[in-house]
Amino acid sequence: QVQLVESGGGSVQAGGSLRLSCAASGSIFSINPMGWYRQAPGKQRELVSAITAVGSTAYADSVKGRFTISRDNAKNTVYLQMNSLKPEDTAVYYCHGVVVGLDYWGQGTQVTVSS
Repeated sequence: QVQLVESGGGSVQAGGSLRLSCAASGSIFSINPMGWYRQAPGKQRELVSAITAVGSTAYADSVKGRFTISRDNAKNTVYLQMNSLKPEDTAVYYCHGVVVGLDYWGQGTQVTVSS
């Protein structure tokens, strides 16, 4: 059983930055890939970014150049650095991981960007 706990959400003005953290209950080396999804009110959950065990990354077009995903295997934590935030980035952000084909989700953290 894998538990993922997010932190770092909050409210910020447009142009600001936030860093989300996702701490796993055990070693994250077996969680492959790990990533972040988001869901805005009235919209479907969408992939924001993902990172593999060896550090390969992927980003949604809407966040490329603004968001950076990273993982610290020693701390069992994945991060999402979000810069140049826009009001359209407002959503609940969920940490996600895959272990042997099974999906695991965090409880979500709210990010609100005001104009």
